[in-house]
Amino acid sequence: MASAELVDYYRRRSGEYEAIYAKPERQRDLRVLEAQVTERLSGRRILEVACGTGYWTVIAARSAASIVATDAAEEPMRIARSKNYGGTPVRFELADAYALDAAFGRFDAALAFFWWSHVPLGRIAEFLSSLHARLDPGARVLLMDNTYVAGSSTPIAERDAEGNTYQLRPLADGTENRVLKNFPTEADLRAHLAPHAREFHFQALEYYWLVDYTLGV
Repeated sequence: MASAELVDYYRRRSGEYEAIYAKPERQRDLRVLEAQVTERLSGRRILEVACGTGYWTVIAARSAASIVATDAAEEPMRIARSKNYGGTPVRFELADAYALDAAFGRFDAALAFFWWSHVPLGRIAEFLSSLHARLDPGARVLLMDNTYVAGSSTPIAERDAEGNTYQLRPLADGTENRVLKNFPTEADLRAHLAPHAREFHFQALEYYWLVDYTLGV
C-alpha cells in the first residue's frame, strides 16, 4: 500500500487537486498529452492506477473500450465518480497499487499518471510486478509524470539515504506536507522498464514526460 502519509495528503488535497491543470504555461503540453492518450489507448480495455479525481480518466474514456480506475483514497474517487464518461463503461475500485486484485480482471492497456514519482525507488519492481500481473502479453502501458522545472516545480526539500526526494507542499487547510516526489531521467526509466518492454518510447515535454511501452511476452 502507498504510505499512509501520501494517501492522507491526497485525501485532503482532492478538492484542490485539479488546479494544477489550470496553470497557463502548462496548457500546450497538456493538449499534446491529451491527444496522445486518446489516440494511443483507442479501443483498449484499460486498468488505471492512481486515478485520483478522474481528470485523465475522462480523457482516456473518449476512445477506450472500458476502464477500471483504481485509487487508494476514496475522497478523490468520489469526485471522479461524479464525472461524465460519455457512455464508456468506467468502474472505480479502491486498490493497493502494489497488490492489484486479480478480481479486477485482465486488461490490454494500463495507465499510471503522476504515480511513478510517488513510488519509492526500492518499491518500483514491486509495483511493476503487481501491474504486469493484471495485463495481457502485448498490453500497452502509458506512464506520465512531471519534469522538474526550476521556478515552476515545488523545490526539493530533502533527499533520503536511498535517493528518494521530497517536497514540502502547502494545502488550503494551512498544513505543510512532506511528500515523496522523484524525478526520474529517461535512463532511469529505461533501466527499470527494459526487462519488461518489447517496445519503449520516451517523450519529454517542457513540464511533463510520457512513456509508452508494450509489455513483452
